[in-house]
Amino acid sequence: QVQLVESGGGLVQPGGSLRLSCAASGSIASLYTMGWYRQAPGKQRELVAAITSGGSTNYASSVKGRFTISRDNAKNTLYLQMNSLTPEDTSVYHCHALRRPDVMNYWGKGTLVTVPS
Repeated sequence: QVQLVESGGGLVQPGGSLRLSCAASGSIASLYTMGWYRQAPGKQRELVAAITSGGSTNYASSVKGRFTISRDNAKNTLYLQMNSLTPEDTSVYHCHALRRPDVMNYWGKGTLVTVPS
């Protein structure tokens, strides 16, 4: 079983940067696709970025060129580097892990990112 704990959220001015971290209690080296989702109050959850165990990445069109997802399997940690932040990025960001081949899903409780207008 894997527990996920996010950190790094906070308040940042428009144009600023934040780096989110997601620490996993177990190994994520070989069996997990990892991702970041965000869900603002009153809005649907959306996939922000994902990374496979092999390092392939996908990004939402709204964050391409600004956000970078990465993983450090030795430290069992997932990262999201967020640059050029705008008020539209304000949300709770959740870490997600998908384990194959048994298809187990794990979610963190989230960390709040606030970018004021």
